[in-house]
Amino acid sequence: MAIDRYGSYAELVAAEQNGIDYRIVLLDRSSPVTIIAPHGGYIEPPTSALAAAIAAGDHNAYCFDGLQPDRQHHELHITSNNFDEPTGCALVARSDIVVALHGRQDRDAPQSVWIGGLDRELRDGVALRLQQAGFEAATEGHEFPAVALANICNRGKRGKGVQLEIPGSLRKTLRRNAEVFNRFTTAIRSSIVDARTVDVAEGDVRLR
Repeated sequence: MAIDRYGSYAELVAAEQNGIDYRIVLLDRSSPVTIIAPHGGYIEPPTSALAAAIAAGDHNAYCFDGLQPDRQHHELHITSNNFDEPTGCALVARSDIVVALHGRQDRDAPQSVWIGGLDRELRDGVALRLQQAGFEAATEGHEFPAVALANICNRGKRGKGVQLEIPGSLRKTLRRNAEVFNRFTTAIRSSIVDARTVDVAEGDVRLR
């Protein structure tokens, strides 16, 4: 696996051109929920499209998009523990629920979404909703547990979030099949509704 070219946003922005090599898309709807694609656009497609669809008109959305289709994945990829683009990090920091969308190589599980993050309740809820919608999902025993506090998904107000690693074969299907795409995004939106309902029932008024 190639090593990331840049270890921070400052390194990247010193060498790349905003609007030509990359762009930042941020929609702040004053929601307690933020959906992010820190490796969006052509870096790990179609994570930006997924983030926008899951956020819809309700939630905040943030995408860091690579704009050049022929570039190698590692050239604009800043790993989650190092991701420090200021506007995205600020939006995450004021959010109660954070869901991060990533792409991964198939390895030996070309249809399984590997779900991690410190928000274990939401993690498990996302897995359940995806499974109910006909997708494979795993929360344990995979390579991306996303349990580091430095991971961008865990830098929200509650110090915990969820990370989805979507394999290449499934991402290809999501790009080509609108019905599958809609079923996938609807499942994740439903899991967020479930989580907010539970938190409100338990008296956590922050998520109303």
